[in-house]
Amino acid sequence: MLQNVEKVVRQAAQLMLTQGDIVNHRKEGHANFVTETDMAVQEQLRTALSSVLPGSCFFAEEQVNNPLADAPTWVVDPIDGTTNFIRGRNSSAISVALLENKVPVLAVVYNPYADEMFTARIGQGAYMNGAPIRVSDVPFSNALVLMGTTPYNDAYAAATFRAAYAYLLEAADLRRSGSAAIDLCDVACGRAEIFYEMSLSPWDVAAGALLITEAGGTFDMPGLHQPDFSAPHGMLATNGLCREDAMRIFISAMEEQTT
Repeated sequence: MLQNVEKVVRQAAQLMLTQGDIVNHRKEGHANFVTETDMAVQEQLRTALSSVLPGSCFFAEEQVNNPLADAPTWVVDPIDGTTNFIRGRNSSAISVALLENKVPVLAVVYNPYADEMFTARIGQGAYMNGAPIRVSDVPFSNALVLMGTTPYNDAYAAATFRAAYAYLLEAADLRRSGSAAIDLCDVACGRAEIFYEMSLSPWDVAAGALLITEAGGTFDMPGLHQPDFSAPHGMLATNGLCREDAMRIFISAMEEQTT
């Protein structure tokens, strides 16, 4: 099945690479956009993935979704990094996860600009373009921290930058790419050690979560006993070695948010 999903995703990515003028529309929330290409990619993925696994459900960004069920469900972000896509920054990806009993069992994230295909199946490791990947063994003091700013909801702005300030003082440095899917892949393959964001939707992280854990890292939704891919939540991904310190800072920033 994984090879079929890879083929489907590569084909859908051609719509990203060959689009002409980008027509975009504003969604609810600050700096929140959707393009006609997002919708075209999503519809192509919906049709193709339904053929890969007949009877499966489809849970995606650019539609009104039924509650996430235990049945096999594709959780899809057709273009993760839409603002990057609109602005021609060449840092966007297609993110596809298959969930069973609400748990990711298969993941594909494809960055067509770099031609990097990240894949994972539960219990079978994580790969980039067919080669095994692992998280780094870099300690927290030298860690590169990737961050998202949750621009659609300014209620998280203060907590986001409290955490960023603390990470900057204690770790090595920070980066912001504008694509959570790419950031998760970067942690999974050892290009960075930490990625955090105060609120992300299931389609932003479902595939990346499996890639992280299959590559030997940790994926948490702080405050939850285990990740819940049915609704937006804050998240923290690490190489494992940095988890304790990264979690301390994340939780402290969020606790100040509520006091």
